[in-house]
Amino acid sequence: MLNSLHLKNVGPAPEMRMELAPRLNLLTGDNGLGKSFLLDVAWWCLTHSWARSAVLPAPLPAKSVIEFSYTKASPGPYEYASTFDRKRERWSVKHSRPATPGLVLYAQVDGGFSVWDPARNYWKADAPSRPAAYLFAPNEVWGVTPHCEGLIRDWGYWQRERGKAFEVFCHVLEALSPSPKETLVPGELRKLTTGDAVRYPTLRMFYGDDVPVVHASAGMRRVLALSYLLVWSWNEHIAAAELRGDPPAREIVFLIDEIEAHLHPQWQRRIVPAVLKVMDALTGHHGSRVQLITATHSPLVLASAEPLFDHQKDAWFDLDFEEGPVVLRKRDFVWHGDVDSWLTSTFDLVEARSLEAETAIREALSLVKQPRPSADSIRRVDKLLRTSLSDIDRFWVRWSAFRDGRASRPAVLHAALRDREAKP
Repeated sequence: MLNSLHLKNVGPAPEMRMELAPRLNLLTGDNGLGKSFLLDVAWWCLTHSWARSAVLPAPLPAKSVIEFSYTKASPGPYEYASTFDRKRERWSVKHSRPATPGLVLYAQVDGGFSVWDPARNYWKADAPSRPAAYLFAPNEVWGVTPHCEGLIRDWGYWQRERGKAFEVFCHVLEALSPSPKETLVPGELRKLTTGDAVRYPTLRMFYGDDVPVVHASAGMRRVLALSYLLVWSWNEHIAAAELRGDPPAREIVFLIDEIEAHLHPQWQRRIVPAVLKVMDALTGHHGSRVQLITATHSPLVLASAEPLFDHQKDAWFDLDFEEGPVVLRKRDFVWHGDVDSWLTSTFDLVEARSLEAETAIREALSLVKQPRPSADSIRRVDKLLRTSLSDIDRFWVRWSAFRDGRASRPAVLHAALRDREAKP
């Protein structure tokens, strides 16, 4: 498990520090403040490889440091402070072999996927041809690579064999489905064109049709790729560990960038609990511990974590811009109960409404504070509210009491009533 990150003079802030929790770690913040950057650095600390482009510090005279700590099989954490060598343009590593952090998975927001397997990537001294990690571009998840048959072929193999891999894959798909009424169920393998010999996997849709996975929606393709690579990574790890005569990894670290990407709100509300459930079920009787570190923009994801959040095992980190440097804080996870409250408390929205409604409410509240607002201003704001709020919006209770109480002159009352009746 990744215990901590401490960055100096690298990234969007002079200094960032994270003391991570052992199970669930949520990372929020506006675009461009460093969520993906922190995931990239976490991957490098655990694997000594870069899943995407290498992180490089700004050309400052100050020393740049990535300090980190993670648990290992033997007692005590593995700790190291890596410094950036500007002449060689690389980060320092220990000359001795680092301790293994377990199985490390990284799902990028563009559909790419990275795997570091201690049974297949670690012992390069006795097998120099082994890659530093398995790095799959988005299209490579679905097609054939030197290290992987890809989702299309492997799904087909598993389905024809009807063995353990396909059984587990079906369970993972079911767990990651958008709702109990819309479960992801494999359909029949299907030939698509006369010139293509491949039999493509399909999804049996809730309306009865079998849809080829290559024609599935972006949200479904995202979940299918996650499901496939979780099953593939764990199956290949178990097989490689058995060949080496080693036990399976005791720990799994799963990094996911924008876990809600392409997903319908129904899915966003289920995805975090489902992934934790799937990871625990996947490791089964091996008893491997799972740490999930995910970035998100979704208030539904945060709301979905409320029933399962345990302050002893989980943590929430937020990136913010405060009139200068970016600030990374570990925040207290407080139940808000609904998505609107998460929007206004965490994502810096004044109102969980349209921009027009926010403007109208702001002007209305300004009038409420005035000792003697004019009748014309009340009528103008009333019209703004009627064109931007629904008839059942809760703000009408407050505004109606104010408007009707202030509009003492009959002409004003008559005009307000006339305008309301004219509303389409």
